[in-house]
This record gives sequence, C-alpha cells and structure tokens, in this order.
Amino acid sequence: MRSITALFFLFCFLAPSALAQLRFGFYGRSCPRAESIVANVVANRFRRDRSITAALLRMQFHDCFVRGCDASLLIDPRPGRPSEKSTGPNASVRGYEIIDEAKRLLEAACPRTVSCSDIVTLATRDSVALAGGPRFSVPTGRRDGLRSNPNDVNLPGPTIPVGASIQLFAAQGMNTNDMVTLIGGGHSVGVVHCSLIQDRLADPAMDRSLNARLRNTCRSPNDPSVFLDQRTPFIVDNAIYGEIRRQRGVMRIDQNMGLDRSTRGIVSSFAQNNALFRTRFAQAMVKMGTIKVLTGRSGEIRRNCRVFNNGR
Repeated sequence: MRSITALFFLFCFLAPSALAQLRFGFYGRSCPRAESIVANVVANRFRRDRSITAALLRMQFHDCFVRGCDASLLIDPRPGRPSEKSTGPNASVRGYEIIDEAKRLLEAACPRTVSCSDIVTLATRDSVALAGGPRFSVPTGRRDGLRSNPNDVNLPGPTIPVGASIQLFAAQGMNTNDMVTLIGGGHSVGVVHCSLIQDRLADPAMDRSLNARLRNTCRSPNDPSVFLDQRTPFIVDNAIYGEIRRQRGVMRIDQNMGLDRSTRGIVSSFAQNNALFRTRFAQAMVKMGTIKVLTGRSGEIRRNCRVFNNGR
C-alpha cells in the first residue's frame, strides 16, 4: 500500500495537468474487470513466450514518444495512407495481437469504454511484473488519438549520443535519470539484430570474451539477434547496468551511458542497488505513461485498435 501511495504522490507532482483526468482505478465503475481482463491476456501469453515483456516495453516507448501515449502506433497502414507502423524504427515492433485480444474481450464486456492506449499501458505494466520487475499501479483514463503519420516519428537510434538522447527525453518532460532508467530497464529484457551493433563489435574497448561470443553468433546468416543483457535476459532487473560498467554493453547507447559523465553515476548506482533500480523504474514508467495524454472529450475510444472509428 505504501508503494502505491508513494507512486500516487509522485504522479501528482510530475504530471498535474494529466491528473485532471487520469486517475488510479478509472474503470472501477464503468468496467470493473478491465484491468483483470488485460492481466489475464498478458499472463496467458507470457506463459508461452517470455519475450513479450521486451515487446510491450518497446511498443509503449515507441507510442508515447511520438505525439504522446495515444495508441497512434497501433493504426494499420492502408493503401495511400501510411501510418507510424510504416516507418523503419517501428518495423520490428511486435505484440499487437496481445492488444487486439485484450480489446476484443473488453469490447464484449464493456463496449466503447476502455481505450487502446490504456490497454497498452496496463499490458506493459503487467508484463514487467511477470518478468520479475516491480509491481506498480498506473493511472488510467487515456483516450486514443486521431492521427498516425510516419512523418511524426523521431525515435532514438542505437548509436545516438548521450547528449542527444538527454535532449530527446527532455522534450517529452523526462529527465536524465528517467532516460537511464527506461533505456537500461527496457534493454534488460531486449534483443538487438547484429546489423545494429557492428560499431560495438569493432570497439577495442569491448570486453573481449563477450566480443568473441557475439561475433561468432553474428556470423550466422539472416541477421541474427543477440540479448542486450547477457546475464538475465528475461528478467527486468539491474544486471545490465553491471554489464555496462564492465564494458559489456552490447548496444552503443547502453555503453555510452556508462562512460558519459552525466549518466555514469546513475548507471553505477543502479548496478549496485537493484531495489533502487526497481523503485526508479516503476516511477519512470508511470511518468512516461502520462506524456501528452488525451483525456476527457479529446480523441476517441477505438472499437478496433488498428483502425480509427470513422474508418479512415
């Protein structure tokens, strides 16, 4: 109870404008089973595929950092009308079928009540807990956006400099601590294709044993993928920060966070204290989920997360 209360007050401090409409237990009367329906869908999928945590974390990040957390990423492209899904950074985002299943069940239980953007937030939260990460409450009441344009997509790449990444997060109301927390936490359960880490494989400072192992894997055809966290690849924990301190960061942005003077202290703190990381990760996830949300009468509640209600 204390952790939920602490997160609530943190939320009040960080996002007073969003608080006017977003709140914990938003669907308590309109759809009492909303959160349990989403949780059951995620749990059933997680039992078969533990990699969904990484998929959903990436989905929420890619959605919230483009025009806010409005489920604009979920819109399918149509002939002559591309969407955010059409862009390169989003080409490998997956897990949409989990959101579809939850939406189908929610529409049957509570038609036109639970937004797709809230489903993404709840599903991601639940997948983090299933992967050994922190359990936390998230405020709900988001509404779905009415625009999905590939020209709006401006997401950080794997080699983005730390300074540029800090600026990108700041533009979304997130600070440096949030950035290190979310990037490291997201990468604690993620994978990356070999084609995106060639710069790291050519870095003489990289741990030699890891470099040799990754090079061996990356010799295989069809651009194989490797875990970003070599120690606990399916657990949301602080292990990746310890790896970064040992020059074992697989992705350039991860390793740079351990070297840059503006972020290396945060990396070191998380590497030494998993409890601290868990607390900050829960806080940063709640904060990210409030980025430029639509509430009240703004936007819509989609009946199908892949299509605007007017069919356009």
